Amino acid sequence: MLDFLGIGAQKAGTTWLHTMLSQHPMLKLPQAKELHYWDKQFPHAPVQNYLNFFQDTDRLEGEITPSYASLPLSTIQVIHQHLPALKLIYSLRNPIDRAWSAACMFLTRAQMELDEASDQWFLDHFYSKNSRLRGDYESCIRNWTAFYPKENLLLLNYDLIKSEPETILQSCCTHLGLPHFTADQLQSMLLNSKVFEGQGYQLRPRLKQALIHLYTPQIHSLSRYLKQDFSHWIQD
Repeated sequence: MLDFLGIGAQKAGTTWLHTMLSQHPMLKLPQAKELHYWDKQFPHAPVQNYLNFFQDTDRLEGEITPSYASLPLSTIQVIHQHLPALKLIYSLRNPIDRAWSAACMFLTRAQMELDEASDQWFLDHFYSKNSRLRGDYESCIRNWTAFYPKENLLLLNYDLIKSEPETILQSCCTHLGLPHFTADQLQSMLLNSKVFEGQGYQLRPRLKQALIHLYTPQIHSLSRYLKQDFSHWIQD
């Protein structure tokens, strides 16, 4: 049975999270990280075919597909109809850094070098509907909690994935009702393995200012909504 979904955010440590959680003895995740059922196959492929993929009766099961965070309300409603007790995990990263990292990923996929991409190429990506949806954390949270209680949603801090990975993993275990990783397990899991960050290209100053302008209102709104100060995202 499907017990949890990792819904994002894209470029916010979800590959690392999949790798680490897959090593819990009482948790089963697909070998392939991203199944992309709800964003690419639904409604053409039957829901039951997807649910039948999760048949382990001895372990909790889940999957992580970062694009699920920005699913439309209508799809989230269907998920809730089939899986009303589902637990959710959502990793939040500075949306300015997230947008730049995602754009660089698409640059690599297009087999382009950094100096081949103009500022306008990046601006078009930043302002695209898809990129803006993925960076609008508040809207994503509101959509999911329109159907699931807030206690079903665990919000992770991407910065802590890098600085306090043990804390992040144990909080996931608590959220999912699993025993914590033992000290020996943690030691053997190479917790300090690098969170994949792509090519590590330096953000151009003009583009950084454009991203600050784009995301400052959303960052302030998210801070008010979650009652947590994210203003350092603008100042970093």
